[in-house]
Amino acid sequence: MADPGMNVTPYWELTFDADGDVDGPERDRLLAQVTERGVRDLIVFAHGWNNDRSGATSLYRRFFAPVPGLAPKARIGYVGVVWPSMRFSDEPIPDFPGSVAAARAQAAPRRALDEDTRRALLETFPGRATVLDQLARMLDERPDGAAGVAEFGRLVRLLPDADPRGAADTDEPGEPAVLDGDPVAACEQFAEALAALGPAGGVAGFGLPNPWDGAKELLRQVTYYQMKRRGGTVGERGLGPLLGRLAEAAPGVRVHLVGHSFGGRLVAFALRGLPGTVRTVKSVTLLQGAFSHYAFADRLPHAPDRSGALKDVRRRVDGPLVSCYSHFDAALGTFYPLASRLAGDDRACAGDEIAAVLGPRWGALGHDGVQAVPGTVRLDLAAALSGRLPASGCVSVDAAAVVRHGGAPTGAHSDIVHPELARVVLAAGRIG
Repeated sequence: MADPGMNVTPYWELTFDADGDVDGPERDRLLAQVTERGVRDLIVFAHGWNNDRSGATSLYRRFFAPVPGLAPKARIGYVGVVWPSMRFSDEPIPDFPGSVAAARAQAAPRRALDEDTRRALLETFPGRATVLDQLARMLDERPDGAAGVAEFGRLVRLLPDADPRGAADTDEPGEPAVLDGDPVAACEQFAEALAALGPAGGVAGFGLPNPWDGAKELLRQVTYYQMKRRGGTVGERGLGPLLGRLAEAAPGVRVHLVGHSFGGRLVAFALRGLPGTVRTVKSVTLLQGAFSHYAFADRLPHAPDRSGALKDVRRRVDGPLVSCYSHFDAALGTFYPLASRLAGDDRACAGDEIAAVLGPRWGALGHDGVQAVPGTVRLDLAAALSGRLPASGCVSVDAAAVVRHGGAPTGAHSDIVHPELARVVLAAGRIG
């Protein structure tokens, strides 16, 4: 049940494969033991991009650490969801020892894709070893200018699963620009955005951008597309039905879902896979959610005849659905909207400037919170923690007061281990 290195108890892990199938013995232990251990509130946390179980467990250990002290009388159980996602090794995680190697790689890069990243890519795209080897070689050699970048883009688009439907956050037709647009234009705009982020992201110049400077970002974004799709699959086909079984086995246990990045999409889509009669989910907290801010909308502002993919699921939460966001999140403020739909603008821009150029249509939850849902309450972090968090409905919490640290290219996207955010989870669930 409990990991030897875990600092909270009782703690269980649930491991899912890419199709949403859960490890049977882990599932059975949770179902059998949660009532035995006297759990009243069960916090279920799904990580975002991550390369191995130890990294996921480390995140859970660090995030859960203050919870017992914040709610000493509560009967809390903890679940860490482990699912096959991936992180590029150059994506820094603030105050996390595992990111030291990433810092070294950024300080003295030798190869565009280091061994850890290549290994993770092979696990993410099984059967694509030949294509990945060619992509790695091209990133190092940068052959043939624009023609080489175009070939690079063609190869990158061979990597993800053929069916794009599982990655859609709204019912609009079409695919994201990283899959169907001009790869040279995409790489040029990624290069501009990296340069605009500052010295860590690139060196801004007065000439035309070199598309090869943005080629690795194209690969990164196509990988994220695969993770986004997989997170939805694991949530809807795996975690949601399992929560239904948990409600049958332990009907008195109150469930609180927490997800970071694509793990936020996982727990949100778990609501769509939840049996309709189940009312045991008492809160959902999304930390820097890496999916559309229109996902929960009944009507899209730019297309009133269309809706978000999760338009009805907020009604399956017997409590609030809280989205914590930060404008310091470069992954969601800069690259998410660019990857969703490239702008025709020819100037370098980053963060809120990207949002201004593209408009709100392509925004992410973790950058500006829930959009186009009437009645959504917007609070800053201090207000959310002062007792003003509503007991139901959608809530957007500006967490930039603590979610603010991290280097290029992802910014503060992974800066989520703060006692204040643990307090938001407890407040959302009325725990303790």
